[in-house]
Amino acid sequence: MSLHDDLTAVQRCLDDLVRSVGRLEQHVGSALDIRRVRTDADHLRDSVALLKEAAPTLRAEADKKRPDMVSIPDTPYDRSLWTDSDDEGLGARDRRAP
Repeated sequence: MSLHDDLTAVQRCLDDLVRSVGRLEQHVGSALDIRRVRTDADHLRDSVALLKEAAPTLRAEADKKRPDMVSIPDTPYDRSLWTDSDDEGLGARDRRAP
């Protein structure tokens, strides 16, 4: 599925959720808890609508930020690269650990 299809599917599910919360509110009444759920569902629906509007821009930015692949050779590294470094956590070669 494409990004647009996914966002449309989410939007449909949230629309169903808002309708279900409305029916639930008719049964339960306008209690504080159900008002919170209704408000949260409305916020989610608004957020997905904003995300859907920004989707082409987000997709273009994601394509730009994708790094190029770097190949790592299977051959061993040159050991002379580490001649001046100590073994981390083990101390220097010519000294003893406490």
